[in-house]
Amino acid sequence: MTFFEVVAILLAGVAAGTINTVVGSGTLITFPTLLAFGVPPVTANVSNTIGLVPGSISGAIAYRRELRGQRSRVRRLAVASLVGGTAGAVLLLVLPEGAFEAIVPALILLGLVLVVLQPRISAWVARRHEAAGGTPHHGTWWVWPGVMATGVYGGYFGAAQGVLLMAVLGTGIDEALQRLNAVKNVLAAIVNAVAGLIFVVVAEVDWWVVLLIGVGSVLGGQLGGLVGRRLPPLGLRIAIVLVGTVALAAFLLG
Repeated sequence: MTFFEVVAILLAGVAAGTINTVVGSGTLITFPTLLAFGVPPVTANVSNTIGLVPGSISGAIAYRRELRGQRSRVRRLAVASLVGGTAGAVLLLVLPEGAFEAIVPALILLGLVLVVLQPRISAWVARRHEAAGGTPHHGTWWVWPGVMATGVYGGYFGAAQGVLLMAVLGTGIDEALQRLNAVKNVLAAIVNAVAGLIFVVVAEVDWWVVLLIGVGSVLGGQLGGLVGRRLPPLGLRIAIVLVGTVALAAFLLG
């Protein structure tokens, strides 16, 4: 690996860690970078997933203030992410290449629509909860299976996982967007960690790539915390839509 490749992959890890903490879709930077340097697609995907685990943890730590008072919610949804991430990693190993990616554009598009409509949907959900005697702490019934389905997707590939998670959480839980973004970072970390653990055992891993992306993503996670926590709800929503649109275009044009 040349010095240029080392620097490029390291910087891609920083960018991915930052974007993942603020929105999600950092894989759209690291994965193409690895392919450009000749890393085989499956190895690139596997190594990228493992490398982004420290960055996901770093991002969750950066948002620790927004996580206060959400322990029971995080613990409940963490089980969904654990199950989904495990299933997604297994799918990557057993399905033909490209089989699952066929539905990725549709998933991203659905996530973008939900994010755009999130204020209206959340207001409707809040009215229903209030009429029923209060807003459930864990949100509507479909939040748990929605988080699990997002975990399946994240365990398989991961690009725009954050967009989909924010769509599910934002429309199903009556909570401030920044606090939900903090939950998103924890859930994404769990998906990456469980998938990464499976990949370490049964898949081919490029450990130099893991090291470089890991170091970069840790720095990016802290940087993303500084940036993301200062964005107003509208700014965060716009960022989610912009990154999600780029992700959708990348899949359709790629």
